[in-house]
Amino acid sequence: MKIHKIFSLLLVSVFLFTACELLDPKDDNHDTFDRVYNEPAYAEGLLIRAFTYIPTNDYRWDEVATDDAVSNDKLNTFSRIARGEWSALYDPQSVWDNSNRAILYINEFLSVVNDVTWKSTSKEQNDLFIRRLTGEAYALRGMFKFFLLRNHGGFGSSDELLGTPIYNEFLKTAEDFSKPRATFADCVNSAYADLTEALKLLPMDYGNVATLAALPAGFGEITDINNYNTVCGDFSRQRVSGRITKAIRSRLALLAASPAFNASNDQALWQSAANYSADLLNDLGGVAGLDPKGHIFYLSAQVTEANLTSGDLKDLKEILWRRPVYSDNVREVANFPPSLFGNGRINPTQNLVDAFPMANGYPITDVANSKYDPTKPYTGRDPRLALYVVTSGSSMKSTVINTGVGGGNNAVDAIPTSTRTGYYLRKLLREEVNANPASLTSQQHFQTHIRNTELYLIYAEAANEAWGPDGKGSNTFSAKDVIAAIRKRAGITQPDAYLTSVTSKEQMRTLIRNERRLELCFEGFRFWDLRRWKEDLTVPAKGVRIDGTTYSYFTVEERAYKNEYMHYGPIPDREVIKFNFIQNKGWN
Repeated sequence: MKIHKIFSLLLVSVFLFTACELLDPKDDNHDTFDRVYNEPAYAEGLLIRAFTYIPTNDYRWDEVATDDAVSNDKLNTFSRIARGEWSALYDPQSVWDNSNRAILYINEFLSVVNDVTWKSTSKEQNDLFIRRLTGEAYALRGMFKFFLLRNHGGFGSSDELLGTPIYNEFLKTAEDFSKPRATFADCVNSAYADLTEALKLLPMDYGNVATLAALPAGFGEITDINNYNTVCGDFSRQRVSGRITKAIRSRLALLAASPAFNASNDQALWQSAANYSADLLNDLGGVAGLDPKGHIFYLSAQVTEANLTSGDLKDLKEILWRRPVYSDNVREVANFPPSLFGNGRINPTQNLVDAFPMANGYPITDVANSKYDPTKPYTGRDPRLALYVVTSGSSMKSTVINTGVGGGNNAVDAIPTSTRTGYYLRKLLREEVNANPASLTSQQHFQTHIRNTELYLIYAEAANEAWGPDGKGSNTFSAKDVIAAIRKRAGITQPDAYLTSVTSKEQMRTLIRNERRLELCFEGFRFWDLRRWKEDLTVPAKGVRIDGTTYSYFTVEERAYKNEYMHYGPIPDREVIKFNFIQNKGWN
């Protein structure tokens, strides 16, 4: 009996020990957050994750939600919002989730960056990694705050101009997320503060330097050139630099100065936007620094040039920030005309075509001076029209594209992949691609985050509003100087008599906005430009039917926006419900 009791106790002991082993398992191969402190690549992954959320990582083609284009894909999300489906429940233009996710990853990265061992064998190199990565984090956070303001800022029910909640720390509880929307001004200042902090830490450009004397300003404490080149050299190109940070600041300043967000037309805001962009343009050589081929940055020679991996980045006068160069055929297969085995997805409108002036610079509406011939509407036009749009009778891949009667599958509405407007897209496409499935080929492309032409246009718009067409403030060039250079590059006949005739701020504003429309078409600007300018959103998308020499213009799609409130995007409905956020007026 005693032996039985002892055996029972042993069994119980073994069971309890085994149960403890089962309930409290030993460490296994599952990662824990502590890994970030010991493995730099794991820690940097927090920051890299934020890069993946940048809205300009790919072209959105949201022009089909504007007067610049339609799509032959009737289920296209941007077409749907243009036709009346845009709401707080259905918002393809929302960046709320991705931008806030990015900010949270950045905040968590900033909470650990100083405690990570980035380089155990060199304190100087370790400190440089902390400095550069911290600077990048602040710059990215400022950028994501800009996108949140652009897409979701607006007037609340109390007519107060609001931004979004400001998250500057990693959030852990529902209460943290329920911070109310800050004022628009506070959000702008918060973004500026991040960008300012980034500029204290980042070099103007990344790239190897040969001597200590060649180190950028602010890096005088470096004693080993190899440490600098390892951290901030050629390998870091296309990460966020000081120059890119300044460009983001220019975008933010222009947004804050724009009519939708600057109801009092505060001139100081326009002056700031002009001066911030001038700071960058002066470093390029001012107006003379405009890249003569910047408007065709997507063609073969320019793609090759943009793939520079060493040397002075200022030699690349057009592409400031881009994604890596890659090889594929997706754009071409999506947008080539049907006769070239494409799906003809993005169709430029007659509205956009009419926005291109004649080669002598006069708008086609000024028939007396422009000499526009409505029976030959594509003859003698601004050369950018032929570069960016396939018009009927023009060639693509050495093939004449006829969108009129008798044009076969390329004609208007001939088959589901035909144009709906009478035009096909040419800009951003590489005609060297063969889209034939039997012999499909690819070419190199890249997605652009920021082009220098955009900065010139920011300056022109802001300088005109601040000082008029010929005013310069404390700078050495005017809005008119910039627009003259852009139009000359485009191939407008010189001297530019039409530009000379523009003397008032109002006339210049119209011209600058049109030049921005042309230069940046299909790069994701038009949708938000119309809104920040508070322009009419309901202009229908037009097309053309051609029968011989007869050109008949028609409405392809109505635009069902409400000008009373749709100059501002909505706050996602679920966020309003969860956290009781104030919704922008009209979106309830």
